[in-house]
Amino acid sequence: MNLKKFIAATAIAMFVQGASAQFNMPTQTFTYDHPYAVEKLQVPKGKKVKNVILMIGDGMSLMHVYTAWTCNRGKLWLENAQTTGLSKTWAANKLITDSGSGGTSLACGVKTNYHAVGVTPDGKPQTTLVDIAKQLGKDAGIAVTCRLWDATPCDFSCHNIDRDKEEELVGDYPTSNLDFAFGGGAQKFTNRKDGRDIFKELKKEGYHVSRTLDDFFSWNKNSRIFAVPYDVDTPLPDERGDLLARASMKGIELMNRNKNGFFMMIEGSQLDDYGHFNQLDMLMKETLDFDQTIGRVMKWAAEDGETLVVVTADHETGGLTLVNGDKNEGRVECCFSTKDHSGAMVPVYAFGPGSENFTGIFENTDIFFKIKKLMEEK
Repeated sequence: MNLKKFIAATAIAMFVQGASAQFNMPTQTFTYDHPYAVEKLQVPKGKKVKNVILMIGDGMSLMHVYTAWTCNRGKLWLENAQTTGLSKTWAANKLITDSGSGGTSLACGVKTNYHAVGVTPDGKPQTTLVDIAKQLGKDAGIAVTCRLWDATPCDFSCHNIDRDKEEELVGDYPTSNLDFAFGGGAQKFTNRKDGRDIFKELKKEGYHVSRTLDDFFSWNKNSRIFAVPYDVDTPLPDERGDLLARASMKGIELMNRNKNGFFMMIEGSQLDDYGHFNQLDMLMKETLDFDQTIGRVMKWAAEDGETLVVVTADHETGGLTLVNGDKNEGRVECCFSTKDHSGAMVPVYAFGPGSENFTGIFENTDIFFKIKKLMEEK
């Protein structure tokens, strides 16, 4: 074999070996041992949108949904959605977005830079769906399983060019338009470098500050409450049980007393964490916990008749791929292609009056404008 043929043969062999390594990524197997029942819900008959509940699965893609469907033996509450669409998530200065930019597009209707929160690329604060709800005389709230200084909750209430300026973001909460807030992250509210005590400032603004779950769930006076019972994130799904669903329903109960209605953002926050960690078992537990929260919310919305529920994601995380499994056993075999975010379009599901507006392929900013229009209609 001459030198040219040897070099060519070596190059081919290296290409084949590289391709094999690329396309035969390590797989993980998970079996879900606690399948839950799912009901077929009656489609709400009311035509007016009084309340809007936007539910964000942080990092959730179609593959997350289908893998969770397989784990739960071929059924999800999410399948009650009347319409589906796809959202394009690119950021103003980067193709692959993050929760700062992606969440700002959902909350404010603008494409902004990677890591920006509630502002334009040049740092101008933007009106959020929370602000619009308050302008319309509605209540507004958020419930998350992450720190309240994480990007997604801040997208709806705070403004900063950099999501990593966490103390600055938390400092915006006392003057935000939120009525109800539930999440973790108490450590950034006190013992701060700037000497501020955000809990004291919230109390001065008329909020009830709740530092324990018992106090939170017993509160019944009004919807003006900041519940921050954890220093950092809420516990893992096996430890916290249905906490996200219960906290969300508490917010709905309190804010539904407003005759003009309410807007609420609910986030299954920690899906994103386990996408980054490439940890299949925890990712599925978080996704299925989020689906059960969706079920509680959709059941309430079906009975209410005037509530639109929109479920989507800010971006995809982990490049999850389902490569094998058995839905009768609840077993899935998956691999991940990245420990970061990917550029996949994310699903959009809608249930209730106005759901027909959420079909097709559209920009993530369109979700803001669709919700805004429906809330403003008389």
